[in-house]
Amino acid sequence: MTGSNHARAPRLFVTADLGPGAEAAFDEGQAHYLRHVLRLEGGAPLLLFNGRDGEWRATLAHQGKRGAAAHVAAQTRAQIASPDVWLLFAPIKRTPADFIAQKATELGVSALMPVITRRTIVSRVNDVRMKANAIEAAEQCERLDVPACHAAQDLMDVLGGFPADRMLVFADEAGVDDGAAKPLAAALAPHHGQKRWALLIGPEGGFEPAERDAIRALKQAVPVTLGPRILRADTAALAGLALLQANCGDWV
Repeated sequence: MTGSNHARAPRLFVTADLGPGAEAAFDEGQAHYLRHVLRLEGGAPLLLFNGRDGEWRATLAHQGKRGAAAHVAAQTRAQIASPDVWLLFAPIKRTPADFIAQKATELGVSALMPVITRRTIVSRVNDVRMKANAIEAAEQCERLDVPACHAAQDLMDVLGGFPADRMLVFADEAGVDDGAAKPLAAALAPHHGQKRWALLIGPEGGFEPAERDAIRALKQAVPVTLGPRILRADTAALAGLALLQANCGDWV
C-alpha cells in the first residue's frame, strides 16, 4: 500500500522507464483523462508504474492539446512479481469478457489467453479492449504489473505446445461421474510446491469429448470440479482463480 499522503493520488500505467528525475509521457487518452475527467493542474501528485521498475511518486508537469507528462520523484514500492498463473478461457460475449479481464487482473493472473474451442460461439476477441480493461484494473487494484494479453488461439494448438513444467487445471464437470475430477482444493493438494499454473475454462456448452481427451492426455493436466452447481463461464473463471490463489498462490 502507498503512504497516506498519496492515498488519493491517481495511479497510472506508463510504458516509459521510471527513475529519479525521469519524465514519463502520457498518451492522448491518459492526457484527456487527467485534464477533462480528473481536472488536474500542473503539480498534482500522481503514482506511476510500468511493470518493471516498481511504483513511483510523480507530479503532473505539463499538458498540451494531445499529450501530457509527469516528473518522476521517488519510488514508493519496489517491483515484485505477480503469481505465475495463466488464465485460458473460451471467448464469450463482450460484457462478460470485459468482466473476466478486469477481475482476473485483480485476482493476480500473469496472462490472459483466449482459446477457441469447438463449441465456442464468439470467435473474435478485441485484443485492444482486453488490454485496456487489464490496465484499468491494475491501476485500481494497486498491482505493480499488467497481465500479458494474448491473441486468441485454437485450443488444440495451445495444447500441442503447452509447457511441460506448467500445471494445467481445467474445469472438467464431465469427469465427476467417472471420479477423475476432484474438488479443486483436494486436486491441488499433491502439487503445493508447484509455482507455474494455468487455469482452463471451457465454453458455456463445455468441452467436446475429443477436446477433453486431448486435455487429459497431458501429464500435467489436473481435472477439477467447481462444485455442485452449473456455473457460467465468467463465474467459473473467477471461482477457479480464487481457489487456485487460496491454495497455491499469493493468498496462502
